[in-house]
Amino acid sequence: MKHKIVCASVLALLGLSTVIAQEMTNEEIAERIKPVGNVKVAGAVDASAAAAPRTGKEIYEKACTACHAAGVLGAPKTKDAADWQPRLDDKGFDTVWQNALNGINAMPPMGTCGDCSDDDIKIAIEYMIEGI
Repeated sequence: MKHKIVCASVLALLGLSTVIAQEMTNEEIAERIKPVGNVKVAGAVDASAAAAPRTGKEIYEKACTACHAAGVLGAPKTKDAADWQPRLDDKGFDTVWQNALNGINAMPPMGTCGDCSDDDIKIAIEYMIEGI
């Protein structure tokens, strides 16, 4: 009999906790389960630290030059009006930019720039079409 009372009590508590959880708002749940701390690795670069803005040339040299310097797999060559102007005339700058963000043909999304923002990609394109 004692065993049945303990089981009934446990089941009642489980049922009660389910009711309590259902009454919490999403914000309350998020607050309750948020992390209590962060891990910092000695010597690692803090990704949240604000870095100085990069120039289009810096981004290009780091992530774009491998394909765009030589026109690999149809990539428009840097500062080559014959490669860029038809794209810009046909699609417009914003579509060319969106294609770079989302990927097109052999170019993966964001090219090879794993740490670029959308604006970084934009200024890299502006660098590549500069003067045409």
